[in-house]
Amino acid sequence: MLRSLFSGISGLRAHQTMLDVTGNNIANVNTAGFKASQVQFQDTLSQALTNAGAPQDGAGGTNPAQVGLGVKVAGITTNFQQGAAQLTNRATDMMISGDGFFVVNKGGEQFYSRAGAFTFDALGQLVTPDGALVQGWSADATGNVDLNGPLNDLRLPVSALMGASGSSSATYEGNLPADAEEGTVLNRQIDVFTANGDSHAMNVAFTRTATGWDISASVAGTGATQTGSISFTSEGAIDVLDFAPLPADAALGLSAITVDLSALTGFAGVESVAAASQDGRAAGTLQAFSINSDGTLMGSFSNGLKQAIGRVALASFSNPSGLEKAGASLLAATVNSGAAQVGAAGTGGRGALAGGSLEMSNVDLSAEFTNLIVAQRGFQANSRVITTSDELLQELVNLKR
Repeated sequence: MLRSLFSGISGLRAHQTMLDVTGNNIANVNTAGFKASQVQFQDTLSQALTNAGAPQDGAGGTNPAQVGLGVKVAGITTNFQQGAAQLTNRATDMMISGDGFFVVNKGGEQFYSRAGAFTFDALGQLVTPDGALVQGWSADATGNVDLNGPLNDLRLPVSALMGASGSSSATYEGNLPADAEEGTVLNRQIDVFTANGDSHAMNVAFTRTATGWDISASVAGTGATQTGSISFTSEGAIDVLDFAPLPADAALGLSAITVDLSALTGFAGVESVAAASQDGRAAGTLQAFSINSDGTLMGSFSNGLKQAIGRVALASFSNPSGLEKAGASLLAATVNSGAAQVGAAGTGGRGALAGGSLEMSNVDLSAEFTNLIVAQRGFQANSRVITTSDELLQELVNLKR
């Protein structure tokens, strides 16, 4: 039989595969996080008609004469070029800007994905559309995340609670006017908290004296009081500060409170002293959350504070093209992809995370339609080779007539 007949058959098979890959790319043009594939061809073994000959005295060398035996698919590679961003404004949607993959657990097996269209299930678990559990690190009660700990299923339970914390310090900032009349009283209040979250108003009164200011602090509803004084240099800096912490009130569960006045100044003409902050808080329940670029899930609580509740893990590979597509927009590690290097976003070559956005498919329709034409013409050309070979064989058969 003619060699061209089988070469044409191999060409049909190869271009059919190219058509299949191109069709799959076009079908996934709107699949979030999808990465397009590309077919690579290579020729098969060639049959040698004559071998190469070395040059000799009186005769030159000869080149080998070979006839190719067709084409085959050398490989199908995945293009991991970044896809465009699609703004969704859904808090659970995440997009990786740069390299890296989300880590998910499905049926006890670890997979990886670029598709960040996540939702919460009835248990508050962050899941993919087909139920795979998104992996990361959960924060402890104080909002600390241990990146060296094992991965676990990220959860955002509606019942998440930020515990109360008793106040132990309060900070006052601003300026006490040096030109204030003697006897002037400035009262500044701030709420402080007991260990169980009860709030009490703490008032600090500044009374102008001939040499500086007398200070009197007290907490409403308690016996906690403290007095002291402060004076300033002619340049407005603190000269003498004599003020001890407010004593604790065991009956109410109020701890001793250190009042930090070190940031005060004493310039003339400006009255800006104010209570800046204190370190206590009431208990709060989770109301909303957002995601930072490093993958930290920040919870907003009813007490007006924010605290980390978890962190999304990302994985990187030395050879991403070695990953195996496992369906449902998931990828599985193989022996040629290298081991997954799991870490936080923005570290170790892993990209940053953007909340409220999705990575669109990186399929280039103009290129895919061009490939579609190339595959079609290649298939037609190889079909013509088979048809021509058949006509030659028919001519041979007709010689017997």
